[in-house]
Amino acid sequence: MTKQQLQEELKQSMLAKDQLKTSVLRMLLSTINYYEIQKGGAGYQASEEDVLQVIQKEAKQRKDSIEQFKNAGRSELAEKEEKELEILHNYLPKQMSEQEIRTHVQNAIKETAATTLQEIGKIMGSLIPKTKGKADGSLVSKIVKEELLKKN
Repeated sequence: MTKQQLQEELKQSMLAKDQLKTSVLRMLLSTINYYEIQKGGAGYQASEEDVLQVIQKEAKQRKDSIEQFKNAGRSELAEKEEKELEILHNYLPKQMSEQEIRTHVQNAIKETAATTLQEIGKIMGSLIPKTKGKADGSLVSKIVKEELLKKN
Protein backbone atom coordinates (compact mmCIF):
# COMPACT_ATOMS: atom_id res chain seq x y z
CA MET A 1 0.00 0.00 0.00
CA THR A 2 1.44 3.34 -1.03
CA LYS A 3 0.70 6.82 0.25
CA GLN A 4 -0.90 7.65 -3.12
CA GLN A 5 -3.21 4.62 -2.83
CA LEU A 6 -4.26 5.78 0.63
CA GLN A 7 -4.96 9.28 -0.74
CA GLU A 8 -7.15 7.72 -3.42
CA GLU A 9 -8.95 5.64 -0.76
CA LEU A 10 -9.53 8.87 1.18
CA LYS A 11 -11.15 10.51 -1.86
CA GLN A 12 -13.41 7.49 -2.33
CA SER A 13 -14.46 7.43 1.34
CA MET A 14 -15.20 11.16 1.22
CA LEU A 15 -17.38 10.68 -1.87
CA ALA A 16 -19.14 7.78 -0.14
CA LYS A 17 -19.62 10.01 2.95
CA ASP A 18 -18.08 7.32 5.17
CA GLN A 19 -17.12 9.51 8.12
CA LEU A 20 -15.28 6.90 10.19
CA LYS A 21 -13.15 5.62 7.29
CA THR A 22 -12.45 9.20 6.18
CA SER A 23 -11.35 10.08 9.70
CA VAL A 24 -9.07 7.03 9.98
CA LEU A 25 -7.49 7.65 6.56
CA ARG A 26 -6.90 11.35 7.34
CA MET A 27 -5.21 10.37 10.61
CA LEU A 28 -3.13 7.76 8.78
CA LEU A 29 -2.01 10.16 6.05
CA SER A 30 -1.19 12.78 8.66
CA THR A 31 0.94 10.26 10.54
CA ILE A 32 2.70 9.27 7.31
CA ASN A 33 3.40 12.96 6.53
CA TYR A 34 4.85 13.40 10.03
CA TYR A 35 6.94 10.24 9.52
CA GLU A 36 8.30 11.65 6.25
CA ILE A 37 9.27 14.92 7.96
CA GLN A 38 11.01 13.03 10.77
CA LYS A 39 12.79 10.77 8.30
CA GLY A 40 14.20 13.25 5.84
CA GLY A 41 12.35 16.52 5.60
CA ALA A 42 10.18 17.89 2.82
CA GLY A 43 11.77 15.88 0.01
CA TYR A 44 11.43 12.44 1.59
CA GLN A 45 8.75 10.11 0.16
CA ALA A 46 7.53 7.24 2.34
CA SER A 47 8.16 3.83 0.79
CA GLU A 48 5.60 1.02 0.91
CA GLU A 49 7.56 -0.44 3.82
CA ASP A 50 7.39 2.90 5.66
CA VAL A 51 3.63 3.09 5.10
CA LEU A 52 3.22 -0.49 6.34
CA GLN A 53 5.25 0.33 9.43
CA VAL A 54 3.05 3.38 10.19
CA ILE A 55 -0.17 1.36 9.71
CA GLN A 56 1.15 -1.38 12.03
CA LYS A 57 2.05 1.19 14.67
CA GLU A 58 -1.42 2.74 14.49
CA ALA A 59 -3.06 -0.70 14.70
CA LYS A 60 -0.99 -1.54 17.78
CA GLN A 61 -2.01 1.75 19.40
CA ARG A 62 -5.67 0.88 18.78
CA LYS A 63 -5.23 -2.57 20.35
CA ASP A 64 -3.64 -1.01 23.44
CA SER A 65 -6.41 1.61 23.67
CA ILE A 66 -9.13 -1.03 23.35
CA GLU A 67 -7.63 -2.97 26.25
CA GLN A 68 -7.32 0.14 28.41
CA PHE A 69 -10.85 1.34 27.64
CA LYS A 70 -12.30 -2.11 28.43
CA ASN A 71 -10.40 -2.22 31.73
CA ALA A 72 -11.76 1.24 32.58
CA GLY A 73 -15.33 0.20 31.72
CA ARG A 74 -15.54 2.59 28.74
CA SER A 75 -17.13 0.20 26.25
CA GLU A 76 -18.35 2.99 23.90
CA LEU A 77 -14.77 4.22 23.40
CA ALA A 78 -13.50 0.65 23.03
CA GLU A 79 -16.09 0.03 20.29
CA LYS A 80 -14.95 3.13 18.37
CA GLU A 81 -11.31 1.98 18.57
CA GLU A 82 -12.33 -1.51 17.42
CA LYS A 83 -14.04 -0.05 14.34
CA GLU A 84 -10.93 2.02 13.57
CA LEU A 85 -8.74 -1.07 14.03
CA GLU A 86 -10.97 -2.99 11.62
CA ILE A 87 -10.42 -0.30 8.98
CA LEU A 88 -6.64 -0.33 9.58
CA HIS A 89 -6.58 -4.13 9.16
CA ASN A 90 -7.88 -3.66 5.60
CA TYR A 91 -4.57 -1.98 4.75
CA LEU A 92 -2.30 -4.57 6.36
CA PRO A 93 -1.11 -7.80 4.70
CA LYS A 94 -2.89 -11.01 5.69
CA GLN A 95 -1.65 -12.02 9.12
CA MET A 96 -0.07 -15.42 9.74
CA SER A 97 -1.95 -17.94 11.82
CA GLU A 98 -0.49 -19.02 15.14
CA GLN A 99 0.34 -22.42 13.62
CA GLU A 100 2.24 -20.80 10.72
CA ILE A 101 4.22 -18.72 13.20
CA ARG A 102 4.92 -21.80 15.31
CA THR A 103 6.27 -23.64 12.24
CA HIS A 104 8.58 -20.71 11.39
CA VAL A 105 9.74 -20.58 15.02
CA GLN A 106 10.51 -24.30 15.11
CA ASN A 107 12.49 -24.02 11.86
CA ALA A 108 14.40 -20.99 13.19
CA ILE A 109 15.28 -22.84 16.39
CA LYS A 110 16.65 -25.74 14.31
CA GLU A 111 18.59 -23.34 12.01
CA THR A 112 20.19 -21.44 14.88
CA ALA A 113 20.61 -24.52 17.12
CA ALA A 114 19.40 -22.40 20.03
CA THR A 115 18.50 -24.17 23.25
CA THR A 116 18.17 -21.48 25.95
CA LEU A 117 16.19 -18.30 26.49
CA GLN A 118 19.48 -16.36 26.38
CA GLU A 119 19.65 -17.17 22.65
CA ILE A 120 16.26 -15.65 21.87
CA GLY A 121 17.96 -12.78 20.02
CA LYS A 122 19.49 -15.18 17.49
CA ILE A 123 16.14 -16.78 16.83
CA MET A 124 14.28 -13.46 16.54
CA GLY A 125 16.97 -12.20 14.15
CA SER A 126 16.27 -15.17 11.91
CA LEU A 127 12.48 -14.80 12.20
CA ILE A 128 11.95 -11.06 11.72
CA PRO A 129 12.58 -11.03 7.94
CA LYS A 130 10.08 -13.90 7.49
CA THR A 131 7.32 -12.52 9.73
CA LYS A 132 7.68 -8.73 9.42
CA GLY A 133 4.32 -7.18 8.67
CA LYS A 134 2.63 -10.58 8.70
CA ALA A 135 2.70 -11.35 12.42
CA ASP A 136 2.57 -9.46 15.70
CA GLY A 137 6.07 -9.31 17.16
CA SER A 138 4.88 -9.92 20.72
CA LEU A 139 3.05 -13.09 19.62
CA VAL A 140 6.16 -14.31 17.79
CA SER A 141 8.28 -13.64 20.89
CA LYS A 142 5.78 -15.47 23.11
CA ILE A 143 5.81 -18.53 20.81
CA VAL A 144 9.63 -18.52 20.69
CA LYS A 145 9.72 -18.60 24.51
CA GLU A 146 7.14 -21.42 24.62
CA GLU A 147 9.08 -23.51 22.09
CA LEU A 148 12.39 -22.96 23.90
CA LEU A 149 10.85 -23.94 27.23
CA LYS A 150 9.56 -27.18 25.64
CA LYS A 151 13.14 -28.05 24.68
CA ASN A 152 14.41 -27.73 28.26
